Amino acid sequence: MFAHRVLFAAIAVLGMAACSSVPYAQRISARQAAYREAARDPVRSFRFFELYSWEPLGDSQLAIYTRPNEAYLVSVMGPCPDLEFTNAIGLTSNLNEVQVRFDKVLTGRRDIPCTIGEIRPVDLARLKSVEHEQRKIQSAQRAAAAADQPSP
Repeated sequence: MFAHRVLFAAIAVLGMAACSSVPYAQRISARQAAYREAARDPVRSFRFFELYSWEPLGDSQLAIYTRPNEAYLVSVMGPCPDLEFTNAIGLTSNLNEVQVRFDKVLTGRRDIPCTIGEIRPVDLARLKSVEHEQRKIQSAQRAAAAADQPSP
């Protein structure tokens, strides 16, 4: 029964991904640009008690939400195995504090931990504004001559 549920979930995810009109690389690139624009100056560490959410932004960057209204753009040193495709991550910390060049992102049991190279707080209001700008559609009216001609 469990295998049937997993298979159904995988098919549903693949189906939704196939329906997307924007290629994966283009979506990731847009997300990276939005987070970069909303990120503040680098900090040496951040405190957290619970990993609220996270979003992969390629193989060397991810957004970590410690609360619904608090996020950090984390870059790791070099590519991190399976970061884009893993279902869960872990973070090492010392007394609930994650530090640059000391703590790591964990992507799986067999993978090598990825050392954190940079931490930048994200201005979530700015991120929302950037995302809104990215979604704007450029529209223009058709030329009058092309609209009057019958289609073949």
